[in-house]
Amino acid sequence: MHGYRRGVGAEPGADRAAGRIVGLLADPVRLKVVAALALGAGTIVEVARVAGLPLKDVALAARRLARAGLVRRDGHVLTLLAERFGEAARAAAEGAPPPPALSDDPAEDAVLQAFLREGRLVSVPAQQSKRLVVLDHIVRVFEPGVRYPEREVNALLRAWYPDVAALRRYLVDEGLLTRDAGVYWRSGGRVDL
Repeated sequence: MHGYRRGVGAEPGADRAAGRIVGLLADPVRLKVVAALALGAGTIVEVARVAGLPLKDVALAARRLARAGLVRRDGHVLTLLAERFGEAARAAAEGAPPPPALSDDPAEDAVLQAFLREGRLVSVPAQQSKRLVVLDHIVRVFEPGVRYPEREVNALLRAWYPDVAALRRYLVDEGLLTRDAGVYWRSGGRVDL
């Protein structure tokens, strides 16, 4: 694979290698060729049949994929070098900057990194101690001393997680929000100064 060496940490070309693979697979013909090979086709003729492509298109795509190191060609026999995809992904991940810390506490940050992606909750932790860390992080969108109608609470929580009713219930059950007559206010959690 161009841009990095196996067994070596991420190098500047790691992102280019992953980007090159994505670029190659952006072409629908090459993508179909890779898919057919992944599904077990082993010759140009089999790939053409499985992918529903003309032989000429398969041959051209296979040549391009072979030059990139994703396919091995031996006459009409094609072999997908599937491990190259994982190698490129690992190399790109190693070279990616670490995500910004979500908490000054390393243990809390580890929990938040595990359950939040791009500012959204991917799942509610089953373990209460982890759930409390996540809920304490989320409740900070509510200003202390401000009363919120339920529709505003839902709108704020929807930015975090699609099941706003469950998230609202967790916040109330854990004493982080209080509810009375359809109005909510923050009643717990740390306050950022």
